[in-house]
Parts: sequence; structure tokens; C-alpha cells
Amino acid sequence: MLGSAGSGKTTFAIELGRRSGLPVVHLDRLYWGPGWTPTPDDEWEAVNRDLAAGETWIIDGNYSRTMDIRLERADTVVFLDRPRHVCIWNVIRRWLTHRGRSRADMGVGLNEKLDLEFLRWVWGFPTRSRPAVLERLAALPSSTRVVHLASSHAARDWLSGIGPTGSLA
Repeated sequence: MLGSAGSGKTTFAIELGRRSGLPVVHLDRLYWGPGWTPTPDDEWEAVNRDLAAGETWIIDGNYSRTMDIRLERADTVVFLDRPRHVCIWNVIRRWLTHRGRSRADMGVGLNEKLDLEFLRWVWGFPTRSRPAVLERLAALPSSTRVVHLASSHAARDWLSGIGPTGSLA
């Protein structure tokens, strides 16, 4: 699962896991330690290698520095390519909903936060990060299925075809 913060990656990944029966891993939960301390680079790379070595998984999160580790092993990549105003609204709504509490996809004690730096990051995703994501997706072998979803309607439609077989056909 790839996409800007606020694109719906986590919600989509949870529903995809429910429908397919595949295990869902939330990278944010693994990356951030107590007090919002990031995992050191060498440890983070090892975590990603271990995750990608698994037989089946749905991994929710970008983390561009280690994205290639996951892309090399993925048979399907879903890119939620939502407009920036939708993503901004979703992170504000998420903050209002979970303010002062930790979300299920985050580590214990990591209460929902929102600051100007994060809002700038979300706003800049389409120009800063999106081109690199699209470039990486275009470079994947033809055997890797790339699902590019640009709206919540497209995401719901695609999910409606997923059944309990574990197949993402």
C-alpha cells in the first residue's frame, strides 16, 4: 500500500486484509518508538527485509528509503493516488477523531498529533514524492501488478472484487 498520508492507505489495507485473509503490517507501528523516536536506519532496513521475506503480506506505508526492498518482493502494489486537498482533510479529520489517543495502527503511547511540518509534507506529496513513486512503479517487472486508484469510488470498486481466497485478482 502506497500513497500520501491521508490517502486512506491504512483503512484500505485493513479492509483488504479482512477480505483477502492476508496479514496486514502497518509500517508506522514498527518505525516509530516511544516519544516518536524513529528506528535507526540499519535496524529499519533489517525490519523491512524480514517483512518482505514473508510468504504473504499486505504492508501499509511508504518509507521511500526502504520501498525498493518491499517492491522487489511484491506481486501486487496498490497506489492510492488521492488529491492533496482530500489527503489534507483526511489527516485533519483523523486528528480530530483520535486527538490525545493512539490509533490501532500506531505504537502504544504514540498519541495522534498534527503540526505544520506534517501538513506541509502532505501538501507537498504530489510534487515531491508522487513522481518518484510513479517512476518506481513504472520500473517494476510486468509480473508485478500495479493498481493505481485515484478516488475512493475506484478503491471501493477494486475492493469489491476481493474475496476470501487470498487472491488479489
